[in-house]
Amino acid sequence: MSLTLYGIPNCDTVKKARTWLDGQGLAYAFHDYKKQGADAAQVAGWVDQAGLDKVLNKAGTTFRKLPDADKTDLTTDKAVALMVAQPSLIKRPIVEHDGGLLVGFKQAEWEAALSRA
Repeated sequence: MSLTLYGIPNCDTVKKARTWLDGQGLAYAFHDYKKQGADAAQVAGWVDQAGLDKVLNKAGTTFRKLPDADKTDLTTDKAVALMVAQPSLIKRPIVEHDGGLLVGFKQAEWEAALSRA
């Protein structure tokens, strides 16, 4: 099974996800948004697959600090552009795997999706 985990290394949830993957003996590639950025086409694909409300992290301080003009009339294209410009706006972690996409770390969901490996 091919796994790629997208996130920020110092994020507590990303750390938990990486620890869980390591504990399961699942090999994965890690994509660090801070060093490698976020690809617009890929982010748009995640939104298509999982939904904007799931991919855009509205609970974080990065979103709360956005100017009101950026938060109002939030279209998918506008949200994707914001997430690419500021990857901290992307829910973390995101895992692409052979069977689909996982957004955020919920252990039971990950076990169900990745135990088929």
